[in-house]
Amino acid sequence: MRPDLKEALSHRLWVGDGAMSTYLYQQGIPVGVCPEELTLTQPEWIIDVHRRYREAGAALIQTNTYGANRDRLARYGIESKTTRINREAAALARRGAGDEAYVLGSIGSILAGRVLHYSEADYRDMYEEQATALLYAGVDGLILETFIDLKELVLALETIRPLTDVPVLCNLAMVEVGRTRDGHLLSDAFQVLQQKGADAVGLNCRLGPLEIERALKQTQVPEGIALAAYPNAGRLGLYDGEYQYKSTPQYFGERALSLREQGVQIIGGCCGTTPEHIKAINAAIAGLAPLPRINPAPSTQTGTQERIHIQPRTRPSVVDQVKEETTVIIEYDSPKDLDISQYLRGAEELTHAGADAITLADNSMATTRMSNMALGAIMKERTGAEPLVHITCRDRNLIGQQSHLMGLHALGIDQILVVTGDPTRIGDLPGSSSIYDVTSFDLIRMVKQLNEGISFSGRPLKQKARFVVGTAFNPNVAKIEAAVRRLHKKVEAGADFVMTQPVYDVESLHRVKEATKDIPIPIFIGIMPLTGHRNALFLHHELPGVKIPDPVMQRMEGKSGAEGREEGVAIAQALLDEAVKLFQGIYLITPFHYWEMTAALTRYIRLRTQQNVVSGS
Repeated sequence: MRPDLKEALSHRLWVGDGAMSTYLYQQGIPVGVCPEELTLTQPEWIIDVHRRYREAGAALIQTNTYGANRDRLARYGIESKTTRINREAAALARRGAGDEAYVLGSIGSILAGRVLHYSEADYRDMYEEQATALLYAGVDGLILETFIDLKELVLALETIRPLTDVPVLCNLAMVEVGRTRDGHLLSDAFQVLQQKGADAVGLNCRLGPLEIERALKQTQVPEGIALAAYPNAGRLGLYDGEYQYKSTPQYFGERALSLREQGVQIIGGCCGTTPEHIKAINAAIAGLAPLPRINPAPSTQTGTQERIHIQPRTRPSVVDQVKEETTVIIEYDSPKDLDISQYLRGAEELTHAGADAITLADNSMATTRMSNMALGAIMKERTGAEPLVHITCRDRNLIGQQSHLMGLHALGIDQILVVTGDPTRIGDLPGSSSIYDVTSFDLIRMVKQLNEGISFSGRPLKQKARFVVGTAFNPNVAKIEAAVRRLHKKVEAGADFVMTQPVYDVESLHRVKEATKDIPIPIFIGIMPLTGHRNALFLHHELPGVKIPDPVMQRMEGKSGAEGREEGVAIAQALLDEAVKLFQGIYLITPFHYWEMTAALTRYIRLRTQQNVVSGS
């Protein structure tokens, strides 16, 4: 009769198994196939993998359920099979493990580094659903693995621990050696996991055995808990035109002895490992007893590194300024060409006219333009203009987004507008990819995380950013109440100010004012002068988010060229007469680089506000 796993965990060395998915891929399973679905469609393949690991010496066999949660299975349209896949996977693991090995139900991170998409209750439900199915199928224990955020692992453990008395192993995955993605030292994380009921703690995935060993050497492991290590077969890299893991089975056997010296009692493998790697581990530690864990001297390092506050702004932000006086932001898009001489002249004239900030779109209408970061920095240096750059969710993955923001920070450009961005299929390179790693809500939250001195990955930074974050609002919709509800959510995400799509009549100004009266951040009302009748027709009939009222359309009818632009400015001036009474924030949008039009409107605003001050109105 096998000893009770919970009692035996801390009294012997255990050999775990290795990779399932990457091993299947190495055997020729196409990348993109759902490995968990193979439990139902190709059960003999899964049994064979379990059997090979058992024959290699593994005494702990994990079920093929790492991604068998409702969220991940939904990507393949099989979320309704969640319970069935988990139960069947446990049965297959039992068949492959035989009578001597133990079966651990594998439960992987649902977030897996992504931004939160569900409520906490939803995550708890998904973890409970998967754990309940595995427990019902009779697994000997559960292993929660590849969690890069301590917060999510604690949530999963708190959900699962009350369901069962079987041992629960908790493995974190590190983004950087010694820390979780959400900024916790491993020493602190292991302590929390023990307090929450974990029977074993450890590390798996992302890093190879040497880096995991290095992390353990600087970590305080609580007494009375088993320690596990399931490293990758080194770092994933491109070798001979193929992505491969480099570490050999022989190397893994050597490193297993070193991990034992760190007091590790459960040693297996993760991505890139094979039955040969597990065989080497077993050969290296067979017959050996576990060694006691000797912790390093306590570190003086804290869970969050000390951060340096940057110097205060040399001039007020548009948010600070608009609280005191009428503030004008002018959109002046970067050029589609390499020549910037005329652009800089326009930026200088707009600044002299009284613009408080010049905002540069981020490849508006999905059409390639000069980098707004580069041009904003040049504009700031050569003209003294204050840049306010747009950042789209479309053009960069999260790596690129944080890198871009760090560059803006280094250049002293700290006022931004976060927008979703038009899809690439409407632009000048329709075959390019739209990224959309996150929504505008997510990106606003993540920018504010930088302001707290925490990177997107959770790593503490040595400085806090100071981004002032704007968000867009389209009032030209049939149900403005729904748009306002969405705007409230952006405020909750951390938005500091609002820039609206352009409006073209006084009624719309009052409609926006009334609808946003409970929005607690400044509103910059959008006004874009028309350049002619054709421009008005295009905006009204072909551009999403813009409506031109009939009276305005009638005034523009038949007008083009200089006459059209003159009439467009006159219409905008009449609108501004009312706008400056309702809003202290004005957002002027320059059409087709006709900066003379928005410069004239800026001077008009300054004149009107001076007159209002003199008259006391």
